[in-house]
Amino acid sequence: MDDIKWLFFDIGSTLVDETKVYDDIFQKIAVAAGAPVKTVKARAIEFYKQNKRGHREVMRLFGVDYPEWSPEYEELYPDTMECLRVLKNKYHLGIIANQIPGAEKRLEAMGIRRYFDVIVSSAEEGIAKPDPGVFRLALARAGCTPEQAVMIGDRIDNDIVPAKQLGMKTVWIKQGVGKYWNIQGNCETPEYEVNTLSELLSLF
Repeated sequence: MDDIKWLFFDIGSTLVDETKVYDDIFQKIAVAAGAPVKTVKARAIEFYKQNKRGHREVMRLFGVDYPEWSPEYEELYPDTMECLRVLKNKYHLGIIANQIPGAEKRLEAMGIRRYFDVIVSSAEEGIAKPDPGVFRLALARAGCTPEQAVMIGDRIDNDIVPAKQLGMKTVWIKQGVGKYWNIQGNCETPEYEVNTLSELLSLF
């Protein structure tokens, strides 16, 4: 990948472990629905495996409102910091993410803001993945072509498909609920699949 100059990352379930956030959401749904949390989570996973937004489908199923996202439960994966430190020595790093307001501040609090030259977050930009416009915006700010960039994310629908359509290379990181996705056809097939951020170091 000698022509690659930029690596763009999603945030949730890519750099940041959202397991506790989703556990909190499942718990809130269970309480509102009067159902066991194990049942709620199991049904959600069934929906994720059908390439649906599991937690949203479960809310619809039980007739409950969407619980508030709790960013205080977000935490870095154990290998996030070291992975970014190593890759920053060889590439420009950027963020393309769908986030609630304040993503940059949260990255700062986690100690990883300094690694990124470009941050494009949906709440601040008013445009969200999978809209290709959000990828074009990031590429324009980076001053690079799609062929010089890689998109690394956990979501096939939001990260891999639109990035591939623009001509970016793609890496599917199988973390979080996105790992349950069943790939359907070439348009959803990434160039690479990894299970952890550490595995990126053997690619780049």
